[in-house]
Amino acid sequence: MCNVPITECPQLSSALIHFNSKDIRVLTQGVGYGVVLGIGFVFAILMMGLSTLQNRYTTYKIATSEEFNTASRSVKPGLIASGIVSAWTWAATLLQSSTVTYEYGLCAGYYYAAGATIQIFIMAILAVRIKMIAPYCHTFLEIVHARYGNGAHFMFATFGLVVNLIVSSMLLLGGSAVVNAFTGMNIYAANFLIPLGVCIYVILGGLRATFLCDYSHTLILMILILYFFFWTYTKADLIGGFEGMYHLLQQASIERPVAGNQDGSYLTLKSNYGLTFMIIQITGGFGTVMLDQARYLGYWQRAIASEAKTAVRAYLMGGIAWFAVPLTFSSIMGLAAVALANNPSFPYPGGLTVAEINAGLAAPAGVVTLLGSGGAAAMLILLFMAVTSAASSEMIATSSILTFDLYQIHFRPDASPETLMRVSHIMVAVWALVMSCVASLWNGIGISLNWLFLFSGTLFTGAVGPVIFSVVWRQQTKEAAISGALGGVVVGIIAWLAVAKTYYGELTIATTGQMYPNLAGNLGACCSGAIISAVITLIKPDNEFDWSATKRINPRGREMDRKQATLPGSGSGSDTPVEKEKQESTMTDMTIDVPAEEYASLQKSLKVATWASLTMTFVVLFLIPIPMFLSHYVFSLNFFKGWIIICVTWLFVAACITSVLPLWESRAAIKDIFLGMVRDMFGGARRREARIRTNA
Repeated sequence: MCNVPITECPQLSSALIHFNSKDIRVLTQGVGYGVVLGIGFVFAILMMGLSTLQNRYTTYKIATSEEFNTASRSVKPGLIASGIVSAWTWAATLLQSSTVTYEYGLCAGYYYAAGATIQIFIMAILAVRIKMIAPYCHTFLEIVHARYGNGAHFMFATFGLVVNLIVSSMLLLGGSAVVNAFTGMNIYAANFLIPLGVCIYVILGGLRATFLCDYSHTLILMILILYFFFWTYTKADLIGGFEGMYHLLQQASIERPVAGNQDGSYLTLKSNYGLTFMIIQITGGFGTVMLDQARYLGYWQRAIASEAKTAVRAYLMGGIAWFAVPLTFSSIMGLAAVALANNPSFPYPGGLTVAEINAGLAAPAGVVTLLGSGGAAAMLILLFMAVTSAASSEMIATSSILTFDLYQIHFRPDASPETLMRVSHIMVAVWALVMSCVASLWNGIGISLNWLFLFSGTLFTGAVGPVIFSVVWRQQTKEAAISGALGGVVVGIIAWLAVAKTYYGELTIATTGQMYPNLAGNLGACCSGAIISAVITLIKPDNEFDWSATKRINPRGREMDRKQATLPGSGSGSDTPVEKEKQESTMTDMTIDVPAEEYASLQKSLKVATWASLTMTFVVLFLIPIPMFLSHYVFSLNFFKGWIIICVTWLFVAACITSVLPLWESRAAIKDIFLGMVRDMFGGARRREARIRTNA
């Protein structure tokens, strides 16, 4: 093995990407197929039940396209926060955070979490902004179309779909690798079967279904991570508690010192490669969040689905809660893999190879060493929850793009709500097949989760600046938006390839997957896209645009809200065909202004979101890590104990936000559904008795 971080070994060849995972096959193939198919169909059945209850006992009917794609914009902040945690907790959150911890030490879990949390904070600002400029849009691409027309719209739709395609396939790439490693299940079968159950329950329930499944996924996620924590630090004899873990990490620092870390230690935030990774994580994360109508996440979808007055709270709570997931999990299984790498019980003698690290097997190896087949089963369920919850967001978000941004805008502007629903269902199924095929392609050509994770930002973060400007900067022009996005991609790819060639002397899968080329590519794309767009706008700004075009987006959404309010218990109005035709002819040119009182509230929320987001970003990116990095501090035993205790305490807070708060917020709806079921059951019995008496 190399004495430098494994991702920086220059002598790697692409052949090393492939690996043999038979050493941790502690479960049978039957278990693998049972988890992949069984859990998916259990959630599908659950969604059928929840959808039935929703249709019968609430005013929100999944047969309407607005409810299917935006959850009628009525989701409360606790459930939004739970959905954010679930959607942002994908395969890489668990696998990649542990991988970088295995490579760079304890600091990497923090750097992973910090680098991917600030985007959620920024989305708190953009969520309010959307409510102000386009209160009834379905996707951010509708805003682009209203401002810049067909050409820019097609281009940004392509960016959105590329983000979704890469991240969707990454979900399967990591998930199928671990399923194969634990059970020996065929990796290509896993790629196609994992999305199957998800596809079914998304079609059955729409966006609100993904929120409800997100909640259950997050609840299971919190329980299992807490289980892993208490077992590792209080029960596992191989670890020996906090003191045992600390001394094992000290020993690992002597035997396998980390290049670029203070004294080669795994117990420091002074890590050159760790800090570099955080920068890549920040830039790539901006792409997967800001361009994600379609992702591993549907953050714009959640902004659109939330109530206007709660959007800020939802995103800030979601960011705070999610931070604890990679921070705590990597501090458990990532550090366990480091501490036990030389233990005879470790499934990979001498530590993980490059290929095994690239496949994301650090956490699975730690789980198997500590907990055997039981731990492997728990980890498999945990990972499956992460993959499927994120995949459900991908499917519904991509369905929105394909339905509203391509089909409705460019092919059938007069499509009926029923037609849009049918198309949405078809697009969900189509995307499930596409993401499976692309994941299988990556497997076939030897592209690993680690490679794709580091590279992906180079391909799409050039569009981040122009997209943000489209929402917040009235004067940005169409030319600036298009030039910035395309220019960012070109600069990013050139920088990526140039550094790989200069630094390593050749262009291969291995060399282009190293840290420095991807740092150059991600930074080059993200920064140049914003700079190009800003410069062109400043040279020739658009001084006439006034947001009226974006406020005219989707007048049907407001009409639906009116009907929901005036016709409780019904998901559709009672207008006659003549009235409907008259409404359709007038709604197209309608500017939907936010009421003055609500607009003032949104302006106040925008200020709160801006200050809160900037403050929290400063704390997690600068106030905590930079002084510790510059001081070259290596953790003492007491400091290490305090660090781990803070991590798990933070996870308890996250569990309260994502698991307890949604139940409290929904107490009235839960009561209504319960009482409705009771009335139906006992009322039905009384009606049957009455019929019997009548017949007698």
